[in-house]
Amino acid sequence: MKILVLNCGSSSIKYKLFNMESNDVVAQGVVEKIGLKGSFLSFKLPDGKKVMLEGEILEHQAGIEYILGVLTSEKYGCLKSLSEIDAVGHRVVHGGEEFNSSVFITDEVIKKMEECIELAPLHNPPNLAGIYAVKELMGDIPQVGVFDTAFHQTMPKQAYM
Repeated sequence: MKILVLNCGSSSIKYKLFNMESNDVVAQGVVEKIGLKGSFLSFKLPDGKKVMLEGEILEHQAGIEYILGVLTSEKYGCLKSLSEIDAVGHRVVHGGEEFNSSVFITDEVIKKMEECIELAPLHNPPNLAGIYAVKELMGDIPQVGVFDTAFHQTMPKQAYM
């Protein structure tokens, strides 16, 4: 089983592809400067060599397309096709009091996440952009949201006070 994990920020997308059977990180990298001049995707090859691919990456969907293209490319890829990815996980900053654990992303979950935008206006829109992009690019692949606020709800009172 292979899981792609995305952390979509306001101008970046960090990613890791995990092979759950071997507990290995198969690929990892980051798209930087989304929507700005000098956008690029950087990642390490299995031999440790760093690669940086420059390109005009105007929004998160284009960044995720770029990542998926590299993961399946002949030159740099580690996948023969996107069908090898079994699920996508997303780091989401704010789930309000609604989400106290990781959840499968459904249309209802997306609606509740959209209602939380005002709680994290710099973070939740790009988090949602990643979810929308995966839905557009990969169809009905299972997606899971992992909420920072769920983690904070597990902290003892003396820690969060």
